[in-house]
Amino acid sequence: MTPERFAKAVQVLNHRQPDLTVVTDQVHKGQNLSAIIRTCDAVGIMALHSVYDAATFKAHTGTTMGTHKWVKTKIFQDISAPLQALKTQKYQIVAADTSENCVDYREVDYTRPTALLLGAEKFGISDASHPYIDQRITVPMMGMVESFNVSVACAIILAEARRQREVVGLYAKRQISDELFNRTILEWTQPLVARYCQKNDIKYPELDGKGDIIDPSWRSI
Repeated sequence: MTPERFAKAVQVLNHRQPDLTVVTDQVHKGQNLSAIIRTCDAVGIMALHSVYDAATFKAHTGTTMGTHKWVKTKIFQDISAPLQALKTQKYQIVAADTSENCVDYREVDYTRPTALLLGAEKFGISDASHPYIDQRITVPMMGMVESFNVSVACAIILAEARRQREVVGLYAKRQISDELFNRTILEWTQPLVARYCQKNDIKYPELDGKGDIIDPSWRSI
């Protein structure tokens, strides 16, 4: 990796928002999932939580969905698992919906720890998710269609979340811990070394300002 590419990775990681995430509930179409992941990366989200039923979960195991380079995708078979974990961490669960009790997506405070819940393309959010939801939001429509495509709605809502966070300075300084930064930058820029360390239960080596491993003993591995 060139020093310029390493500097770009550092810059991107400095903008990551560890308390902003997305949960997809039975969103099956590959093009929608890919578009959602791209949007997550664009606004600084570190991890996506994706829920499939048992059959779909088995079909997706081992695919690139679980190993996306820039945004980690955590896969679950039960919607309650990620939502319960996020609630325990004091996240507000904000669900994109079209029901009558929704508020305009711009009325929500996204500077708080927030998980955006997105439902399946045809059926929306599942009944099992309802007890965890703090706020239902909608993107107002001016035409005949009821709603945007799920990936488009995701982009619109997260653009507002990014705007709010920029206003209060959450992108102006690093939000993640030094430990998470050092671990992630090595996994991004030295993936072979990271996998070697994980396989052999070895502590990650430190990198210098150009992205090279400081310890010279690693050159012989």
